[in-house]
Amino acid sequence: MDARTQELRDAHDVLSEWYAENLVGLLESMPIERAMLDLFAEMTLAVGADVADVGCGTGRLLPYLASRGLSPRGVDLSPKMIEAAQRDNPGFAYEVADLRDLPFEDASLAGVVCWFSLIYLAPDARVPAFSELARVVKPGGYLVTAFKHGNGTGHRNPPGSRVESFGIDFDRYWLSAREMEDRFAAAGFALIFQGSTPPEEPEPPYGYMLVRKTDSGSA
Repeated sequence: MDARTQELRDAHDVLSEWYAENLVGLLESMPIERAMLDLFAEMTLAVGADVADVGCGTGRLLPYLASRGLSPRGVDLSPKMIEAAQRDNPGFAYEVADLRDLPFEDASLAGVVCWFSLIYLAPDARVPAFSELARVVKPGGYLVTAFKHGNGTGHRNPPGSRVESFGIDFDRYWLSAREMEDRFAAAGFALIFQGSTPPEEPEPPYGYMLVRKTDSGSA
């Protein structure tokens, strides 16, 4: 494992209990996020029920996905996040894995959720990551993602931030909607829908994108 990935894993191990305590019930107050997940679920069920939350964190989305008729499993880079998921959201299969090396067979999933898990992709990691996502989704399957709008430049936390208070930091790379769409297209996905939160809040705005794996996808 390279140093950047190890730093990201170690940091999220530290953050796992904060996430477990502070993100409980958050989805209930976010109608846009629920609407995106509902759209994903309804369209994906026409293809199949087996889906994965890649970068699942504490597993908070899996019960919601299951309530929409899907059969979700979770993957995360952080072992401590997976431990929290197994404790707080039991009844689902979880596994520690890197986004660029997923533990799924080719074309084995009807859909994938990437909820703020693509915001850590350095430039050299983007092609392998998007290609790996395309590999595991069957033709006609769907992928839904939430991300933060940016220009793709790496940055770390400013002094005094919450993350710094834990004695940790890690790289983020917020991508533009155009780059997200282009990278999905290059991997064999077609855009179905995209949207974002109002530009004034939060900062940066959140983006949402639903894409479909084409029958002639590159992976």
